[in-house]
Amino acid sequence: MQDKDAMINTNAESAINANSANSANIANATSASQSTGNSDRFARSRLLFDSDFDKIRQKRAIIFGVGGVGGFALDSLYRTGLGEIVIVDKDIFDATNQNRQIGSHRVGEQKVKVLEELYPGVRGVCAAVSEESIASFDIASFDYVIDAIDDIPAKVLLARECAGMRYGRFICSTGSAKKLNPLEIRVDNIWRSYGDKFARKLRDALKKQNLKTGYKVVFSPEPPRCKGLGSFSAVTASFGLQIASEVICDIIH
Repeated sequence: MQDKDAMINTNAESAINANSANSANIANATSASQSTGNSDRFARSRLLFDSDFDKIRQKRAIIFGVGGVGGFALDSLYRTGLGEIVIVDKDIFDATNQNRQIGSHRVGEQKVKVLEELYPGVRGVCAAVSEESIASFDIASFDYVIDAIDDIPAKVLLARECAGMRYGRFICSTGSAKKLNPLEIRVDNIWRSYGDKFARKLRDALKKQNLKTGYKVVFSPEPPRCKGLGSFSAVTASFGLQIASEVICDIIH
């Protein structure tokens, strides 16, 4: 187990170091296409955000979990023009991901590697969220931390690490499975979330660890529509898109 943890930490450190050393961020990866007119892939973003677009280009985000929620947060932030994005996920794609996850046509491949190809300039780290792996990231160097993982102990670890961040800089997704209506999605402080069993379990776990700091969560009080982990991409994707909107609105406001 120690050898496995050491390998995960080494992979995480190597990816982050490569990211810094090579300055291989989204801005550099797309600079050749950013002239004027139709050759500028951010032309529509510039029209909408005007001078605020420069603020967006200067920000860094790290996304933990790039499945049905995190993958769409990544897609939106990347297309909008966020300056630098790092993604962290330990999983490989399997056939059951294909109803909701970007890149899931590449069954059997590492999620972060596939998404690195689909989104040039994004840096992927194949690692589980643990105390050891979190320690290998310089979390304070990121402007935004997105928690789109579905493991409660790991979510608690991230919440602890991000407890000192200003409200809105750490954003967490709660339960997006078993639901049908994206209009039921809400955004609020974790301690004011309601109507979702997963969010309640997360609050209970935070209390046990004496973590009282409030942070922003995306949740839905819609009653579950099934007993198993059934999912609907209209909802899971909307969770991710809402997270991306929260990030961008925080930057420009």
